Amino acid sequence: MLKNKRVLIIGPLPNPISGVSLANKVVKKILDKSTAFKTNTINTSYPVFKDSVGSFSFHKLFFFLKLNFKALKVFKNDIIYITPGQTFFGVTKYSIFILLASILNKELVIHVHGNYLGKQYKKLKGIKKKTFYFLVSKFTKGIVLSSSLKNNLLPFLDESKIFIVYNFAEDYLYNNSNTSTFNKLKIIYLSNLMEEKGILFLLEALKELEKQDIVYEAKIAGNIDESLKAQIIEKVNNLKHTTYEGVVYGKEKKKLLEWSNIFVLPTFYKMEGQPISILEALATENVIIATNHAGIPDIIKTEINGYIVAPKSANSILEPLLFLDKNKFKIKEITSVNKKYFIDNFTVKNFTEKITETLNASTKVK
Repeated sequence: MLKNKRVLIIGPLPNPISGVSLANKVVKKILDKSTAFKTNTINTSYPVFKDSVGSFSFHKLFFFLKLNFKALKVFKNDIIYITPGQTFFGVTKYSIFILLASILNKELVIHVHGNYLGKQYKKLKGIKKKTFYFLVSKFTKGIVLSSSLKNNLLPFLDESKIFIVYNFAEDYLYNNSNTSTFNKLKIIYLSNLMEEKGILFLLEALKELEKQDIVYEAKIAGNIDESLKAQIIEKVNNLKHTTYEGVVYGKEKKKLLEWSNIFVLPTFYKMEGQPISILEALATENVIIATNHAGIPDIIKTEINGYIVAPKSANSILEPLLFLDKNKFKIKEITSVNKKYFIDNFTVKNFTEKITETLNASTKVK
């Protein structure tokens, strides 16, 4: 077992808040509490939010070139834990850290928070593909969020070196007495408001609910992509029973999730893995309506935890909403299952056990 190992966490940390930055924050907190590990960090959060994840710009290049001066931290740590992006640039911007750690024979752990890394590799050609393979194959361990996401690392690592660690939601969310009622649809969307998260399809479905005189309330929360801001605000303002709540954290987020009884995330985001917002909604006893995309079907089963719907389809979102409106007993039935399901699988305690178990797992360093 590893004792007093020094872990360098390289990846985004809040702010801005994202699934990856929140996960890295919790990993640091977990390891800092442990007597077996000491942590250090290199925060790679890019300060500008736009719906262009994985894209290249000279501003981004300069930002990440500056971070390379922190590579000396690799010398002082035993385990280098990296949460890279899933594009060519998203991986290669960590080249210095990966190569230096490999040369120094450090334990090198990649934690992939999505389902695009393998697809990106297949799309690459020539020297770019060889470079991508060379870098990712340097890792000595890999972590994915659920079983169907292992394929992202199988081209680079032996399966014995790939570990599954479910995502989590923070403890304060499930220590609740849910305040939601079941006399009407109370819908929450809680994620970044960007096109690939499906917000426009949800707003279209809500418009149809109003056309059919369905009694509902909806609250939308999250950081709005600047290129869509005017369009989204206009669409929300044209809905009688939908409000935009802004960006919410902590108690405000918990209050919204406890108010709602249906959580909708119609994502088709190419970097998606296992959205933390879905787990937060499970913790606060919501029916989940989410897309058949990335690792979501690994954790959400139709008519048990909610409903898996088709991406890019307002009608697909509308169908379970209309069903639940006519069968409100089903909302109560599903929400009563979801909290226990969350506690059994997606607490910080579960995440802590899996992360520490993975870091302590023995693998032969290349």
